[in-house]
Amino acid sequence: MKEAGLFAYNCATQLLYLMFRYLSVLAASLLVAFNLFAQLPVKKAHIAAKSTIVPVGIIKNIPDSVLLDIVQRQTFRYFWDFGHPVSGLARERDNTVKANYYWDYINEADDQPNFSKGTFGPEACAIGGSGFGIMSTVVAVNRGWIGRDTALKRLVKIVDFLIKADCYHGIYPHFMNGVTGKTIPFGRLDDGADIVETSYLFMGLLTARQYFNGDTPLEKYFRNRVADMWGSADWNWHSKGDDKHLYWHWSPANDFDMNFPVFGYDEALITYIVAASSPNHPISKELYENSWVKGNGWKNGKTYYGYKLPLGNYEGGGPLFFEQYTYMGINPNGLKDDNGIDYAEQTKNHTLINRAYCIANPKKFKGYGENCWGLTAGDSFKGYVAHCPEDDRGVIQPTAALSSFPYTPEYSMQALKHFYYDLGDKIWGPYGFADGFSESHNWYAKTHLAIDQGPIVVMIENYRSGLIWKLFMGCPEIQDGLKKLGFTVKK
Repeated sequence: MKEAGLFAYNCATQLLYLMFRYLSVLAASLLVAFNLFAQLPVKKAHIAAKSTIVPVGIIKNIPDSVLLDIVQRQTFRYFWDFGHPVSGLARERDNTVKANYYWDYINEADDQPNFSKGTFGPEACAIGGSGFGIMSTVVAVNRGWIGRDTALKRLVKIVDFLIKADCYHGIYPHFMNGVTGKTIPFGRLDDGADIVETSYLFMGLLTARQYFNGDTPLEKYFRNRVADMWGSADWNWHSKGDDKHLYWHWSPANDFDMNFPVFGYDEALITYIVAASSPNHPISKELYENSWVKGNGWKNGKTYYGYKLPLGNYEGGGPLFFEQYTYMGINPNGLKDDNGIDYAEQTKNHTLINRAYCIANPKKFKGYGENCWGLTAGDSFKGYVAHCPEDDRGVIQPTAALSSFPYTPEYSMQALKHFYYDLGDKIWGPYGFADGFSESHNWYAKTHLAIDQGPIVVMIENYRSGLIWKLFMGCPEIQDGLKKLGFTVKK
């Protein structure tokens, strides 16, 4: 009996030991998994129940190419998993802000009181941001993150929604309700067509049209939808019937009362290119020259930090999105115009000036340096600001450096590694990098914006493969439009 009891005791002890070892291994495995997939706090409503792209945390000791894969793929989740479930459009942001009009939120940055009872939240979809999301979807298919047919179904959902949604002479509003398709006014007079945002949308649609060029019924259907929208967009309507100015806004209620011409140089060069490329309603070269080139803010010609800046009237260059939105589709390399502007020089030098300013750091903000740079538009510690050397508030937007990969690959990689490895516990999340941060103000955004996430995916891809450049620049209409406006492309 004593031996039997001792045997039972030994068995029990061994069993407990094995259970302890099993639980220890299990705990260690769970800890590894947690470290691999750990994220900043996630709002459950923001993530689809079944995500096909699993987010990852900070993974050490990986090749640069793998890091770029991770950043592109995870940033794309903003459009794929957080896209509006009804329309498929890109939501403006993944948080809700107080605003009867969007300006109420923006102006908080300048200490304007905001007691708005209205909100901009998950119902607010961005037309321009949706164009960026469509280009990102093409990247996702080409990289194998999602299936071709699956992506095409999402794009068909988008165009089927847009074909019945609010538009004005074929031009869409800045914001749209993702359920109803009704315009969400940006401001008191800005309650109708937005020609600049619409040009970003068509940059995406035309890129997707070029990519989904097969003979399957669904691809043909998609291309037919795009052709219908493309042919109906009346860009000339925004000229008021003459060749003096192209106007940003029009609405049935307020006509051209916004009275805001599309002056340059800024993010809207693509608007003139797309408008000149229209198959049915193209603008003239005279309109482009009068409204864009002859404007007081078009040319610069000064040198900052040893780099000449050909265009733009901002001292030290404007926000970096000036060199990113248009050039998601337009390849600046080899692109020149009949005014002698070299757009490769413009895009690269503006970026180098922005970085050099951050290194010089005249306002002595914490964190700025060789690996922490990039001033552009985005959320700030208060409101929304078009950050640039003229309006530097100590806020870095990761999209600024990351969307500059085609121009400054070495410097952009330095910034990426700093953002990911050094600051990742504060700004890396399920949709990639948060919109901005300020070490001086100890502020790290929890938000993501479509117009900032999209360029990261697309411009890194243009750096890696030139995919989106090849597709969009391959559009026959775009080639005709560039030629019409006096551009030459050296291949």
